Formats: sequence, structure tokens, C-alpha cells
Amino acid sequence: MTTDTRLLRLEDRTAIQDLGVLYGFIMDEFDEEGVRATFCEDAELHSGDGVFNAVGLEEILSTYRERWASLDTSNHFSHGHVVRLDESDPDRAYGLLSGHAEVVRGGQAFHVALRYKDAYRRDGGRWKFADRLMSYMYYLPAPERDAHLGDHDSVWVYGEPQSADWPEVRFTGASSEFLARFYR
Repeated sequence: MTTDTRLLRLEDRTAIQDLGVLYGFIMDEFDEEGVRATFCEDAELHSGDGVFNAVGLEEILSTYRERWASLDTSNHFSHGHVVRLDESDPDRAYGLLSGHAEVVRGGQAFHVALRYKDAYRRDGGRWKFADRLMSYMYYLPAPERDAHLGDHDSVWVYGEPQSADWPEVRFTGASSEFLARFYR
């Protein structure tokens, strides 16, 4: 691999990691223009609980408008962001991003643990989301977080407690095989 190719790959990884962080700011500011700038026209947006299931930019925007209408405010934090560039296509990549959010919904404060499984595509010279799957370990009222952290039914955002999306091996019975593409 040439030095120029290695440099380009580092620049691509940095741009994708920036995209992941920028997403949190876009969500916190309810920024429709930001969504348009960071998702591909044919992107998909899904959630582990099945609430998000949008195909195409207009459906994604509609999904976010509905979500923003139910929120008073939010503050997203990005933690680790693992990015792998597609070896066969320099305009594609995939990644995992972990994060937290502080959310006020209906006057009630919630703490949220988030995980995103992403596919990225270079579109018009910029990296964008091609596919985003959001999932929760918990979405709990702030006063309840410590008492229910780690519970199976720790997603309380929709009223009745629902099952957490992860850890997948523990809560959904799914395999952790999805991780293998990041460490093998």
C-alpha cells in the first residue's frame, strides 16, 4: 500500500468518525438540513425495537421529525467509534459507534445508552450514512437508572418496560458474530 493510499485511508476514517460525532449535534439541534447533508438519498434507518424503519431520505426525515416532536431537548455523547474501510470498494465503509444521551421527553429526564451499527458511503465526495441501525441497552427515567441498569426490560421510553436490544447474546439470544468483522 502506497503512502498516498494510507494517507487517504486515514483521512477517510477521520471523516467517518467526525460524521458519527456530528450526528449527535444534528439530533440535539433538530437540524433537518444536517440530516439531508449526512444521509444518502437512498439510506435506510432502523432501530432494534422496530420503531425506526425508514427507507430513503424523505422517510428518514419524517421519522426524525416525529421523534423531535416528542422531545423537549437532548444531549448526545459519542464514545468509541470503530470504523472499517471496505477493502473492495474505496467508497464504502462500516462501523460501530457507542454513545449516551440525556433526553427530556414530556418533561421527564431520561438517560439512554445507544449503539449504532452503520454502513457508510462516499456520496458527492463526502462520507454519509447509507444504513444506520440504532439500539438501546437502556432508556430509563433518570431517577430509575441506577436501580434498573442491567435489567432485561430497561427500555421505558414508550410507557411499559420493553426488552433491551443489547447485550445481544444476553438479551436477544443473538450471536455476537457481528463483532467478528471488526476484530478478525
